[in-house]
Amino acid sequence: MLAQDLHIHTTWSHGDSAIMAEQTVELVARVGHARIIGISDHFEYLVDDRIDAYADAVRHAGLRVGTEVNGHRWVAAAREAPVEYYVVHCYDTDADYLALERLLDTGRPVIIAHPDALGTQLDHVPPSCFVEFNNRYIWRGDWRAYFGPHVNRFRFVLSSDAHQPHWLNQTIARYVADQLGIQETLVFGA
Repeated sequence: MLAQDLHIHTTWSHGDSAIMAEQTVELVARVGHARIIGISDHFEYLVDDRIDAYADAVRHAGLRVGTEVNGHRWVAAAREAPVEYYVVHCYDTDADYLALERLLDTGRPVIIAHPDALGTQLDHVPPSCFVEFNNRYIWRGDWRAYFGPHVNRFRFVLSSDAHQPHWLNQTIARYVADQLGIQETLVFGA
């Protein structure tokens, strides 16, 4: 069993073509593949009066409620959302780096998702953010060169980024963390 998995998508991310009809909150809860499980569906699919129902459904299943925020444009609304944590796309723009500060001001954990794939300059990311390794993007670049200089600056989180076809799996993310000598940080404890 995995220690935690906080970057999981379900059918609440209805506009994401990589989500299958079987990927429900209820199924994630039944599978129980990690001790700490959080659902972080895409915020842009939850904004039209769906966020409260989403949060209720995730909590009812006994899981942590998060959301994936796609850059600075969504931050103001996401700050008001009834979630416990944020998984964030931080593009290499001043607005996105400033938006991280605004999310951190909520007191909720902020996890930087696949920064290597988005061109995030980790030197510009506040060290109080968590940085994520996930199976979906970690293999697409030179992860040693990208993450290596930052292993002592951040706390790292391992996640599935559960889209097709490697749903609920962290094998590659765990390999990279091991190769870099990184110990996974549990965001919410065991």
